[in-house]
Amino acid sequence: MRVIVTYIVLLSLLAGCGAKEAATEKESAKAAPTNEVSEKAAPDRVTLTTAEQQVGGVRLGTLTQRPMSGGLKVNGVLDVPPENLVSVSAPLGGFVDRTDLLQGSRVRAGQVLAVVRNPDFVQLQQDYQEARSQLKYARAEYERQGELYRQEVAPQKNYQRAQAEYEALQVKTNAQVARLRLAGLPLGGAIVSTATLRAPRGGFVKAVNVSIGQSVTPTDVLFEIVNPQHLHVELTVFEKDIPQVKEQQLVRFSLGNDSVSRERTAHVYLISKTISDERTVRVHAHLDREDEQLLPGTFVRAVIETNRVTVPTLPEKAVVQYGAQAFVFVAADSAAQAGTAAYRMVPVTRA
Repeated sequence: MRVIVTYIVLLSLLAGCGAKEAATEKESAKAAPTNEVSEKAAPDRVTLTTAEQQVGGVRLGTLTQRPMSGGLKVNGVLDVPPENLVSVSAPLGGFVDRTDLLQGSRVRAGQVLAVVRNPDFVQLQQDYQEARSQLKYARAEYERQGELYRQEVAPQKNYQRAQAEYEALQVKTNAQVARLRLAGLPLGGAIVSTATLRAPRGGFVKAVNVSIGQSVTPTDVLFEIVNPQHLHVELTVFEKDIPQVKEQQLVRFSLGNDSVSRERTAHVYLISKTISDERTVRVHAHLDREDEQLLPGTFVRAVIETNRVTVPTLPEKAVVQYGAQAFVFVAADSAAQAGTAAYRMVPVTRA
């Protein structure tokens, strides 16, 4: 019968069964001398009955081709790209009149973050309404001078002067509109002294740097909003190890705050071209599967797989340690008698 190259998972019963088999054979040495010679010639064999295999939980398996590689152990953090981190300021400054945000709050794009009060808002709206009224008069004068010029009643310079004044007031009015929109003030209607700050995009509030009544300037960052989508792993690799790191290499990582050390995967997509003062290089990897539960700034432990090759492997439970040598059991081509199975012990080296 052809040799079937299969491997088995053997429990502690296997060794006991082998000892029992040897003892039985010694007792029957006089009745079957040829069997004793056979066992002595093959000390690496063990024979089990069907019942013994069932009690011992013996299972057969085959070699499996699996990718294996050397691993570069590194540390890092979860980070977000710059476009997913937003700092919110009051463009014209003022006093914080109202806000109810807390750190960690979820916000939608366009949601009101705070209300800012500034006396200059009144002047802005006044200037806009005056400019709009002047523009209305300038437009009528421009149209009237144009009609007079076409009828050759008024000189051309009057028409050109009216056109220049109308266009200048158009520019002034458009500038006033832009300033009102920048400050979050309404266009037209009642004049107000407060403006609303709205979220430019959705996400979570990372930081709240204001309190009610606080005076703020256009350069003060009032809120920081982070969008946790498209997180990436930012790894710190020592300078001497960088030659081993290549783009598209697999990264296996676990979170520092994960008690079960669940493993996640990513792939290297960017290797920094600068070396820090600590002689380290930043390596960025894209997550293979996004998870909204992940938080930016979380510490990670990672392994960058290098020199990846595919090799035949066995489960860890298929290897039996005997002294300093590891063994696996191979199903033999024949059994000692009907209803039994013979296995041959083969030495192996752990990778």
